[in-house]
Amino acid sequence: MKWQLHLSLAAVLSLAACGTPGAPRPPSLELPQPVNDLAATRQGDKVTLTWTPPRETTDKQNIRHPGPVRVCRDANTTAMVQCPQVAELPPDAGAPPSKRSKPEQRTYVDTLPAALQQQNPSGFATYALESLNARGRSAGLSNQVQVPLAPTLPPPTDLRAQVTPEGVVLTWTGALHEHEAPELRHFYRVYRRTPETPLWTVVGEVQLSTDPQARFLDTSFAWGKTYLYRVVVVTSITRNGTVVQVEGEPSAELTVVVHDVFPPAAPTDVQAVASGVGQPAFVDLTWAPNTEPDLAGYNVYRREEGQQPVKINAELVKTPTFRDRGVASGHRYFYSVTAVDLRGNESSHSTEASESVP
Repeated sequence: MKWQLHLSLAAVLSLAACGTPGAPRPPSLELPQPVNDLAATRQGDKVTLTWTPPRETTDKQNIRHPGPVRVCRDANTTAMVQCPQVAELPPDAGAPPSKRSKPEQRTYVDTLPAALQQQNPSGFATYALESLNARGRSAGLSNQVQVPLAPTLPPPTDLRAQVTPEGVVLTWTGALHEHEAPELRHFYRVYRRTPETPLWTVVGEVQLSTDPQARFLDTSFAWGKTYLYRVVVVTSITRNGTVVQVEGEPSAELTVVVHDVFPPAAPTDVQAVASGVGQPAFVDLTWAPNTEPDLAGYNVYRREEGQQPVKINAELVKTPTFRDRGVASGHRYFYSVTAVDLRGNESSHSTEASESVP
């Protein structure tokens, strides 16, 4: 009986222990954690802000009732204490983010007022966010980021292209800034991409000058391909020894098909020497080598007096020498040479060289 009594007492004590309340916890204020990855990029007068919305409150609880997000901008300080609000964004649609869900970035585009840019062209605008709960309260501002206030210039409106043997020549009409300042500098930046990829690559830069007609030669292309080009005006700001650049809006895209229809230069200094008496009849030809990087080889042409030149090589000649064995003693022959590139473009004929076979 004693062992039954002990079991009953243990059970009672166990139940009593389970019902004992723990230390009281204060109610959650449900304040979203401040954003800590705010980033800003500027092109023209548009500033694109990106960030990851918070998923937890300051007391490490999942956000159940997200509130709006205030966008803050100030041009008079580098460290905001309060939020000079320029926009209020509604809460994210859908279910509140949880610890297990994949973070998704949010984006907002702000337009810098022209007056703000003109007032302090060498200054900066500071941005921050304030994440609110459903009752309009926050735990403070996010990290703060800056963008230059320097005014940007409009893009060229008449971008043109011409394919030449040297490369793709881009031309356009530019304009100088009306209010140049010592700390401000402007230049053109040329971008290129192929239709297969959305990624733009910088292929060169051109300084602004007193001549509004700008020119850029692109030699880093591949023949036979299609390219898209665009040009932006970059504003460079030097402040306390640090250089910051801001791109203006890009020009309209220009599509260029880079067909190589340009033949090599005609070979020069063609020399013809016939074999000696008592030897099998032949004529040796030599000429100065062409220096084009896309040279594929040469064609050799022969004619007799009053006739048209006829190509006498079956395949392209790879070196600037050729022996013609299809000659006969007692005849006089006239020779010319052409150069051919990798795309089959053939040059004009060289100056003729003649030789008599003994």
